[in-house]
Amino acid sequence: MAERAATGLGFMAVLLWALLALFTDATGAVPPFQLAAMTFAIGGMAGLAVLAVSGQGASALPRSPSVWALGIGGLFGYHFLYFSALRAAPAAEASLIAYLWPLLIVLGSTLVTGGKLRPHHITGALLGFLGAIILVSCGSRFSTDPAYRAGYALALAAAFVWASYSVLSRRIAHVPTGSVTGFCLATAVLAVICHLAFEDTVWPDGAIAWAAVAGLGLGPVGLAFFLWDIGMKKGDIAILGAASYAAPLLSTVTLVAFGRAEATAALWIACVLITLGAAVAAKSMFRRGET
Repeated sequence: MAERAATGLGFMAVLLWALLALFTDATGAVPPFQLAAMTFAIGGMAGLAVLAVSGQGASALPRSPSVWALGIGGLFGYHFLYFSALRAAPAAEASLIAYLWPLLIVLGSTLVTGGKLRPHHITGALLGFLGAIILVSCGSRFSTDPAYRAGYALALAAAFVWASYSVLSRRIAHVPTGSVTGFCLATAVLAVICHLAFEDTVWPDGAIAWAAVAGLGLGPVGLAFFLWDIGMKKGDIAILGAASYAAPLLSTVTLVAFGRAEATAALWIACVLITLGAAVAAKSMFRRGET
């Protein structure tokens, strides 16, 4: 697969993640780990169905323990740390710190591709992060209360885990993308354990809530991870990292479009910065011969 096509598929994952907040909001009061267990199970079972139809079956699942460790560590590790951060610190601050992962992906891309990190990659990522700061904080002051330090540390760890998983996926490019099926199912099992340990069970209330759970499992918590795997293994990692700041932006725009959030000046400023950042980072895609 050509690098440009793989990069495009990777960005489709970002577009699917834009639906994460809307669908999650529609699920109602379902606790985070329970929701993760349900949606990753749906995504994993959908993956199994595709493997069965395509004739790959279990042959697509990895044999190496290190590959399993990377996949499960990435999918489950990130969500465990992120949900834990939200429990221990204000949501806006924790989310902002967690959104360092696109910038970390850009900075770490040269470690696995052997390519050269150019100024436009870094500039694009920084513009995107500035947009995320404006979008997430909406003018509120970052709390330095020592009581939140553990939560901030967890959020930072989540950013490093997801960035590491994404970048290191390039090292296992030979492993079929179907392996994500196993990672999703393993994450679902671990999420069930965490749910039973930390949460009370709350089932979706009504058809819309159940449909939202199914939508999450098939899209943002299902297909998106398979597309992201293709992008990280065969696409331009630096461009995808910078363009990933479109996820929180498009997520907010989607909430506004469905009447779940209010359009603000901060939203439009973030829109300009994130769009500009993605365009700057991706300029090499439109210049023949430049990498």
